[in-house]
Amino acid sequence: MRFPRALKLTAVFYGWKVVAAGATLQMLYASLLGQAYGSYVVLLKREFGWSRTVLSAAPSMQEAQSGLTSPILGWLLDRFGPQRIARVGVVVAGCGLMFFSQVQTPLMFYIAFLMISAGMSMSGFLAVSVAVVQWFERRRSTALSLASAGFAVGGMVVPLTVLVLETAGWRWTAFGSGVLVIAVGLPLTLFLRANPEEMGLLPDGIDTSSEEADRLRLARLSGASGDFTLAEALRERSFWFISLGHASALFVVSSMGVHLVAHLTQSQGYSLAQASTVVFSLTLLFLVGTLSGGLAGDRVNKRKLVVVCMGMHCAGLLLLSHAQGVGMVVGFTLLHGLAWGWRGPQMTALRAEYFGRTSFGKIMGASNVVIILGSVCGPLIAGFAYDITG
Repeated sequence: MRFPRALKLTAVFYGWKVVAAGATLQMLYASLLGQAYGSYVVLLKREFGWSRTVLSAAPSMQEAQSGLTSPILGWLLDRFGPQRIARVGVVVAGCGLMFFSQVQTPLMFYIAFLMISAGMSMSGFLAVSVAVVQWFERRRSTALSLASAGFAVGGMVVPLTVLVLETAGWRWTAFGSGVLVIAVGLPLTLFLRANPEEMGLLPDGIDTSSEEADRLRLARLSGASGDFTLAEALRERSFWFISLGHASALFVVSSMGVHLVAHLTQSQGYSLAQASTVVFSLTLLFLVGTLSGGLAGDRVNKRKLVVVCMGMHCAGLLLLSHAQGVGMVVGFTLLHGLAWGWRGPQMTALRAEYFGRTSFGKIMGASNVVIILGSVCGPLIAGFAYDITG
């Protein structure tokens, strides 16, 4: 009887396996399209001559679809668990990428992106966050940061994606990306289990025979856990403040994701390879910020940390918009990259801290409807401004 007990104590806590699987999924999506889309923009414009507004509309439609369906997705994740939903999402995303490789018209282009968006929504950030939040309470910021780090690592692989784009062409790259998503993503979804109690475990790896474990069980049985329902969360001002703050930050982040490479190549005179180096540096700093921000978020006031990050986003954007040389671009990269990394996991952790984990999927899904305003409007407004003013 003691031998299995020893194994249980020395084994890696399953929650960290959830984090690792989620991080790898995030890395896959970021490297193949999420942070590589700016390079696709240059090649698509070269082949089809489409305007920046047309090219900006696709990721904006992607964000809109993601946001509008988030309440339904949140309910599905709470009802059926992220493992099942993510499995379907990986297949849809992979098929969408393969269809993207065949586009000839803007309509086909938009249909492909809606497919990719649906798949990535079902198996991406929201699904991973719902799974991770269930497994951690005391170390929630750290766990969410590590899961988000996959997105940063994916950004660091973008130069490799650009190399493949330039050598094999964007069509073969998109098709191969779809195959890779399905082949690698499906096994990863098996780890996205979202109920520690069903496995005889507790959040943070708490010893199930300890007094703390007994207190947790009693709190849940008595309904004293403090977890909010969706209806209760919607009545709280904190829900709306967090959501609007997150939306304003993503206004900047999404604009940079779509237009940064094009801005550097067309307005600053950078080559595609040089612009990709800036993206690489940006995501390296995002990774540093994500990892250090997770540790900080479990130790300092998350709200104050987020306020500092918002100021850094603003300062970085001002530097980029008035850049007269390399120094100002470097300043933008430092400020925007670190703020992006520090802020992201805190926004998710704040929701779990305020509202609990029982209905986290529904609450996060509803919040995404507000957040999406920033993600959708950012690239569209930036692209429209460029087409009008140059």
